[in-house]
Amino acid sequence: MTLGEKLKELRTEKNWKQETVAKEVCADARQISLYENDKITPSNETIIKFAQVYNVSIDYLLINDYPRRPLFLKDNSIIEKLQFVELLTEKEKDSIFNIIEGLAFKNKIQSALEVVKQS
Repeated sequence: MTLGEKLKELRTEKNWKQETVAKEVCADARQISLYENDKITPSNETIIKFAQVYNVSIDYLLINDYPRRPLFLKDNSIIEKLQFVELLTEKEKDSIFNIIEGLAFKNKIQSALEVVKQS
């Protein structure tokens, strides 16, 4: 997906008009249209503003097939703790990842059950 396609998708997800985005990144609606249609490339400063406005990493915006991640996290303590994972053996890392995946799956199941109960 191109930068322009990503910018358009992000704007559409927020149900914003190009004018709204233009105000957020200090541009005009015509420029936003040109960016979204890959007619022109935004400056580095503008790309940073897009990342901040949409809360996505700059890597996601600029690198094809790069996973979408938030620029800002609600809980930075998670990042601090994840840095310790690098000190672990591969077996220990696998164990931690299995636990995380299991807990996430459990929460998805619980959420689905709550939706069913409410129906």
